[in-house]
Amino acid sequence: MRARTSDADILPRTLDLKGLGDCAPFDPAAIFPRNSTERINLMIHFHRAEIARMAGWRDRIDRTTNWAITVVAASLSYAFSSASVSHVTLIACMVMVTCLLFIEARRYRFFDVFRCRVRSLERNYYAGLMSIDSHPDDGWLARLGSDLRNPTFKMKLFEALKRRLRRNYLWLLLIVLAAWMLKVHLGVALSGSSNDLARFLDAASVGTIPGQFVVALISMVYLSLLVFACLPGREMDHLPLGGVNV
Repeated sequence: MRARTSDADILPRTLDLKGLGDCAPFDPAAIFPRNSTERINLMIHFHRAEIARMAGWRDRIDRTTNWAITVVAASLSYAFSSASVSHVTLIACMVMVTCLLFIEARRYRFFDVFRCRVRSLERNYYAGLMSIDSHPDDGWLARLGSDLRNPTFKMKLFEALKRRLRRNYLWLLLIVLAAWMLKVHLGVALSGSSNDLARFLDAASVGTIPGQFVVALISMVYLSLLVFACLPGREMDHLPLGGVNV
């Protein structure tokens, strides 16, 4: 049998537990880099840490997009599985996808915080090591330190919503809109009535809510989204991303 080990055996023999009160005070300067090698190691590990945090939030963004695609696919499959299924299923899908848009925009703002730090290092530090024509931005290191002390969002929710809408969600919502119009049209055709606007509006009703109101509301929401997506975006002049953007 192995002998039991005590705490005294695990602790370093040079550590005097009884004399901790007599130890010299901690020197804060000892934790800072004292030469160029330590500074380079610090920048390397900091860059790797910020890359990991950025990748984590990027993964969360992708998961939200996957949820939205799954919701759209499941709603379309269920809505067209039977003629008795109401078109309200697709209206509910529109609402759910819009909610996921807001969730993803919030996550995108967190992702942008760490992306800006990574781009600041790449633009002003690593690019200078690999290109003789590189010109670091004035005060970039001071701005990076200030952001570490007091992290702030670099992008407003308005801008984040617009970017995610342009990238993915506008196309998903347009697919749901086309499916909803087809579902209502099939309901009119299967009823054997004449296929005109009045019949379409009647088939678009939701319970006691008239179809005119439903069509007007959906049209207003989609027109607002289109106008919102076409608004000019605010370029991050303090940190150019080039042609690579998410």
